[in-house]
Amino acid sequence: MAELESLETAAEHERILREIESTDTACIGPTLRSVYDGEEHGRFMEKLEARIRNHDREIEKMCNFHYQGFVDSITELLKVRGEAQKLKNQVTDTNRKLQNEGKELIIAMEELKQCRLQQRNISATVDKLTLCLPVLEMYSKLREQMKSKRHYPALKTLEHLEHTYLPQVSHYRFCKIMVDNIPKLREEIKEVSMSDLKDFLESIRKHSDKIGETAMKQAQQQRNLDNIVSQHPRISGGKKCKKEVCASSDLEVKNTSPMSEQDSGILDVEDEDEDEEVPGAQDLVDFSPVYRCLHIYSVLGARETFENYYRKQRRKQARLVLQPPSNMHETLDGYRKYFNQIVGFFVVEDHILHTTQGLVNRAYIDELWEMALSKTIAALRTHSSYCSDPSLVLDLKNLIVLFADTLQGYGFPVNQLFDMLLEIQDQYSETLLKKWSGVFRNILDSDNYSPIPVTNEEVYKKIVGQFPFQDAELEKQPFPKKFPFSEFVPKVYNQIKEFIYACLKFSEDLHLSSTEVDDMIRKSTNLLLTRTLSNCLQNVIKRKNIGLTELVQIIINTTHLEKSCKFLEEFITNITNVLPETVHTTKLYGTTTFKDARHAAEEEIYTNLNQKIDQFLQLADYDWMAMEPGSKASDYLVDLIGFLRSTFAVFTHLPGDVDVHSTMSGKVAQTACMSACKHLSTSLMQLLLEAEVRQLTLGALQQFNLDVEECER
Repeated sequence: MAELESLETAAEHERILREIESTDTACIGPTLRSVYDGEEHGRFMEKLEARIRNHDREIEKMCNFHYQGFVDSITELLKVRGEAQKLKNQVTDTNRKLQNEGKELIIAMEELKQCRLQQRNISATVDKLTLCLPVLEMYSKLREQMKSKRHYPALKTLEHLEHTYLPQVSHYRFCKIMVDNIPKLREEIKEVSMSDLKDFLESIRKHSDKIGETAMKQAQQQRNLDNIVSQHPRISGGKKCKKEVCASSDLEVKNTSPMSEQDSGILDVEDEDEDEEVPGAQDLVDFSPVYRCLHIYSVLGARETFENYYRKQRRKQARLVLQPPSNMHETLDGYRKYFNQIVGFFVVEDHILHTTQGLVNRAYIDELWEMALSKTIAALRTHSSYCSDPSLVLDLKNLIVLFADTLQGYGFPVNQLFDMLLEIQDQYSETLLKKWSGVFRNILDSDNYSPIPVTNEEVYKKIVGQFPFQDAELEKQPFPKKFPFSEFVPKVYNQIKEFIYACLKFSEDLHLSSTEVDDMIRKSTNLLLTRTLSNCLQNVIKRKNIGLTELVQIIINTTHLEKSCKFLEEFITNITNVLPETVHTTKLYGTTTFKDARHAAEEEIYTNLNQKIDQFLQLADYDWMAMEPGSKASDYLVDLIGFLRSTFAVFTHLPGDVDVHSTMSGKVAQTACMSACKHLSTSLMQLLLEAEVRQLTLGALQQFNLDVEECER
């Protein structure tokens, strides 16, 4: 058993030795470890040393066999070492030269390396700047647009910047700053655009007057053009009728007419500029701020806020515009400025309505117009009631018509304005009546109440042209001769016609029918005759200092004016083209007016005669205790009878043809004579029956009888 183990150990040691001989020294560790793991490492060392000795012997044998070759090799190696040293020196020298020569190359390469690095950095920078520059350019453009107040383009630029450019470079710090500033910029644009809107609202408030003036001027030009083009003038074209009638009558009293000095037309002021082109509202006002602000608020999603703000501010402005100045009624310019502002306001709103989508709508405009219409009509009613000048009232009417036509051209309903003008027409008639009352008073006060003398044919035709008078006998008489009436007859007649012209002027452009115009003129003329002229005549007749001669002349004058009433009827028919036979035609009451005046004059004659008789009777001085009567009638009675004779002689001058003279003059003279005799008889009886007369003598009664007999003769 022991031998077997020793054989195995020897075999193992032999294997290990072979491994040591054949294995690389780097991998010998595991082999040696197996030796030391066993318990026979002493025996292994012995075998290892024996193996080393065997190898040494073999090496020695080999060395002895190859010694000469070894010596030769050493000799050759020594030679090679010399050559190698030379080669080394050459290599060193070459290397030194190469190093010296390569220094510049190394520097150039370093420079090239640095350039390549810079080139890469520049290329990267250019790429980044290519992305950033559009952002910076857009931001710069945004700032420039805001600086130049181009807010809507600025908002569009901001939208592009936010959604297109900034997302590409969002990781840069400056972009984050821009992103943070975008809400602030939007708010700034919003505030600035609102500020521009406020400036716009203030501007149109100040320019409403000018806008309205130009709009009304355009409406006037259009109306003038329509009148020129029109083939058939309306009934309101009374001026033409007036010119035709005046051409035939050639009135000289035209210069004294209260309406002749100024032809109540406010519309002729700008005649010399009619051919000039009138600018429109868009030419006078820059509407771009409101458009920009509307677009900006629409883009920002706040359109409703903007609409509410705009409408609220314009309502406030409307209330200010519709508040008339306290002294508006004093001058036409006050009314004109008031109308200009209202027209300007609604012209702007109409322009906004048609140039924006939904900023204002028709319902909003109609609501404003209803408010404006009610306030305007109330203001006109109040202020026009203060006006006492018919010329101003007529000018106001023309201005209201132009105001209505202007707004009607923009689509606003104006029927209520024309209805109100019919109310003002009544006031206009009252002011005319007051004015003509003064005219009639001046004519009657300045009249000499004497027949008009005529010295030649020219003067005669002139008077006949002024007043419709025909008398064949007077025409046959040689010059000089006299008209039976005094100067106030043609003057009053022509002033009545002037009054009719004035009434006709008010009816122009009121869209009234011929019948309505005719009715209006006739009613106003009736008031003039029955109230104004009648009162003036009554006042003249009732004057204290009026004489019988004047009263007789008034009777003559009123008789001729009464005859002229049919010519006034024809005159009204000519200018209104409404026949007097029409069912609803109002008749003139001039005949009644002049008859009443004539009767009043006759009564005044009777009264004056009785007063004169009383004055003479106051001179009566009877001696009721006289014993003997006088030889003749009393002196006061003789004077009284002489006065009555001269007075009744005046009645021979009463006017008219044979029939009229025989009836009118006879009636007035007869009535006056009977009234005087009756009054004288009653007064004489009163003298006898006075309480102071307590007793009478026969002589006194005989004297009284002489006076009565004188009266009978």
